[in-house]
Amino acid sequence: MKLVRRISFLLVLSGVMLGLGGYGALKAEEFFYPNKYQNRDKHVQTPKVTKTAQEEWPEEQVIEAAVEEKPVVTADTLYLVETVDLSEGKVDEKEESMPVRYIGLDREELLEELSFYDSNPPLTELELGFESIELTAFSKDRVAICKYYRPKKENRGFYLMVADHFIVVYEEDKQTLYMNTDILLESLDDALQAQIICGKYVENEEALYRFLESYSS
Repeated sequence: MKLVRRISFLLVLSGVMLGLGGYGALKAEEFFYPNKYQNRDKHVQTPKVTKTAQEEWPEEQVIEAAVEEKPVVTADTLYLVETVDLSEGKVDEKEESMPVRYIGLDREELLEELSFYDSNPPLTELELGFESIELTAFSKDRVAICKYYRPKKENRGFYLMVADHFIVVYEEDKQTLYMNTDILLESLDDALQAQIICGKYVENEEALYRFLESYSS
């Protein structure tokens, strides 16, 4: 019976000594290798930092999405075209259908398109005396452009005729009075008088005004 008690006591003592030895070894390792346990603690805290970053990221995405996009031309955008006759100073404005090639363009792209049009106008525009085009207003609701024209004057002839002893000028139809003058028929030489009495043809405005300057009093 005493032998059994001694054996039990030795086993318990051995267990206690083994536990104390292990605890002492762990503390000694922690003392001599502190970085090992600090790195382990940092590694454990990493998910918390990552979670915070993930919580902030959606907020950044919302801010970027809130930035207003550039306005572009749509099929519903009001399209106003102003035409200016540079020769007579006439201005006309009207609403037209939005050209398909302009739909979907922002301001810079539309300016580029108009610049190309200005450099390469259609033949029909050239025949009308087209000179230039410019953008005068731009928004998603309204686009306005201005076209400038200088119509080419046709070379038209005139007739010098007589009315009450004075030279008068008629247009080519000999029916429409173009202007009266203060030039007396008798002030001209006989040959010229004979031509005017029969109706002297003058080929254009330049020739007409040369004649009037030469014989006006």
